[in-house]
Amino acid sequence: MAFEYRLRRRIEFSETDMAGIVHFSNFFRYMEMAEHAFLRSLGFSVHPHEAGEYSGWPRVHADCDFQQPVRFEDEIEVHLRVIRKGTKSLSYHFTISRCEDGEPVSVAANGHLTCVCMRKDEESGRMIGIPIPETLAKKIDVAPDVAEP
Repeated sequence: MAFEYRLRRRIEFSETDMAGIVHFSNFFRYMEMAEHAFLRSLGFSVHPHEAGEYSGWPRVHADCDFQQPVRFEDEIEVHLRVIRKGTKSLSYHFTISRCEDGEPVSVAANGHLTCVCMRKDEESGRMIGIPIPETLAKKIDVAPDVAEP
C-alpha cells in the first residue's frame, strides 16, 4: 500500500518573481505535480475518462505555509504523504524542501490538499461525490506517522 511519494525538480526561471524568488502560487502547482505523479505511479490519472464519463478530483481545501524562499535553479523535493483517506476523499500533507547534493536540507514550505473524487451528472451537469474506485482505494493507505492537521 502506498502512502507517500517524492518528486524532485529544478526551479525554472519563469517560476520566479522580480526578486528572483519562486512566486507563492507555484507551490500549489508543485503540490499538484506531486499528486499527479503519485497517482500515475499507482497506474491511475487525476482525470480519467471511462466510458465517456467525466470524473476527477476537485480540491475542496488547499493551504501552504512558507518558511524560506526558493530561487531559480534550486533543486527541490516535494514529499507527499497521505494523511486521510475517506470513502470519497483524500487529504495530503506536502513538505517542499530545498536540496543540496541531491538531498533535502531545509524546508521551504508545508502544505495540504484535500481532494474529492467526483463525476459529472449528465442530467443536471453538476458534479457529485462518488466513492474512490476500489482499484485505487486498495492501493492507498494513510501514512503511519502523520496526523491530519
